[in-house]
Amino acid sequence: MIFPVTINGTPSALMQNVVAGKKTWFVAEEIPVAFVFNQRNYSIMMATPDDLVDFGLGFSLSEEVIKHPNEVKSLEVLHSKKGIDLKFKISMEAIEKLDIKQRKRNLVGSASCGLCGLESSESLYRILPSVGKVKMKIDTANAEKAISALHENQLLNSKTHSVHAAAWVNSSGEIIITREDVGRHNALDKLLGAMALQSINTANGYVLMSSRCSYEIVEKSAKRGIKAIVSISGPTAFALRKANEANITLYSLDKNRVIEIKS
Repeated sequence: MIFPVTINGTPSALMQNVVAGKKTWFVAEEIPVAFVFNQRNYSIMMATPDDLVDFGLGFSLSEEVIKHPNEVKSLEVLHSKKGIDLKFKISMEAIEKLDIKQRKRNLVGSASCGLCGLESSESLYRILPSVGKVKMKIDTANAEKAISALHENQLLNSKTHSVHAAAWVNSSGEIIITREDVGRHNALDKLLGAMALQSINTANGYVLMSSRCSYEIVEKSAKRGIKAIVSISGPTAFALRKANEANITLYSLDKNRVIEIKS
């Protein structure tokens, strides 16, 4: 572990023995997870309470609260009946930048004449960083192999049939890491956090999503230098436009074949 972690309480990611007709089901949990940086409340996400250190780090990176894991000095994972607090202590430089960001967000919210979230809306159209001069091309046969193997790596989904997965696949089509959550963007944050903790080079593979490819998937991937995304379902039009902007290659499953999506 790059930074010290304290975990108080171990919540379950599953609700067991839920009555469904004449059967009993496992149901995925979805609880509030609060992000706190140096005692400053930042955000609350509804998420599956699993792989929380990965989630906390990945979210902090994709939100650009921090630029590198070494900016995290410590993390306390505190579980209560109402949810989970992820209490970060981050570097002074990072918290100063966060304070400026928060003041800007609050100022816009209070002076926007009813256009709450204007700063956030404008951020949708900010130019994403380019991940490279040339778009990555992947071996689609290897991607099809990875898709076939994905269900074997979805341990939570095998019980609930209701959670998304994000996986890191190497150039040979082998799944290296898989993370799951009820939210596809949360699953990706968990994956990005796990990759950062393991110092995985994003130039040597691609992200595989069990869901469609939406805008936030492209944005988070661009911020972490991901060059290609394969999704089971097709991308949205906005996601495709933003992927072109960042030079990220999108692939999707068409029946049993993986194909590149272009515009």
